[in-house]
Amino acid sequence: MNYFLCITTEENWNVIKEKKIWGVSETYKNTISKVNLGDYLIIYEMGKSKTKISEAKPQYIRAVYEVTSEIKEDNKKIFEAHPNNPKEVYPLRIKLKEIKIFEKPILFKELVPEMEFIKNKMHWSGSLRRAMAQIGEGDYKKIIGN
Repeated sequence: MNYFLCITTEENWNVIKEKKIWGVSETYKNTISKVNLGDYLIIYEMGKSKTKISEAKPQYIRAVYEVTSEIKEDNKKIFEAHPNNPKEVYPLRIKLKEIKIFEKPILFKELVPEMEFIKNKMHWSGSLRRAMAQIGEGDYKKIIGN
């Protein structure tokens, strides 16, 4: 079994929760191709910086899902596109089964010192500037053990 941290926005977390689908762009074809039936995806919601109109939001672990389908390509727009690429639809998709949604989301920053896949603890967000990161079972257990 493999474990993946799936990095998303607040808006797309709501899509994942409602439709039970994870999608990535063609850029991440190699990463999503490592995902197998029965693997676990941990949904990580990116934080937001404080702006003139909104407060800052920290990074959270929102949920754990099990992969229930092979990768399928679908160009129907269901996800919010990234501002730098407004036409992106994240067409490489897999279906999910809910394992656990954290009623009180887990504050990721508190987990950083224990995460083996994060090599630079000072600048840890650099490890998460991608759609998906494969993590080890030890990191998975530390995340869900909270």
